[in-house]
Amino acid sequence: QVQLVESGGGLVQAGGSLRLSCAASGRAFSLYIMGWFRQAPGKEREFVAKISAPGITTDYADSVKGRFTISRDNAKNTVYLQMNDLKPEDTAVYYCNAVFPDTYTPVHSWGQGTQVTVDS
Repeated sequence: QVQLVESGGGLVQAGGSLRLSCAASGRAFSLYIMGWFRQAPGKEREFVAKISAPGITTDYADSVKGRFTISRDNAKNTVYLQMNDLKPEDTAVYYCNAVFPDTYTPVHSWGQGTQVTVDS
């Protein structure tokens, strides 16, 4: 079973930046499409961004386009989420996961996530 460990969250002022990391166990990391998701208090978990297995193609939720950038380092089994111009509505627990092709459906069990809090 793949384990996913997210890190890099914290408290930041509106307009600030954070870089999240997700380290994945297992040898097949480079074969998976990887995604970031988030869940705000009282809301459903939602898709944020995803990146193809070789790291060439990306896809973003409309709410984060132009502000967030997803990237990956397959040699380190790690996927990143650079978040710029953060807004209070970005406050959530952020999770990473592999996703099935042509979907936003997660493959593995969820990790514990990393809390991002944006103060206005």
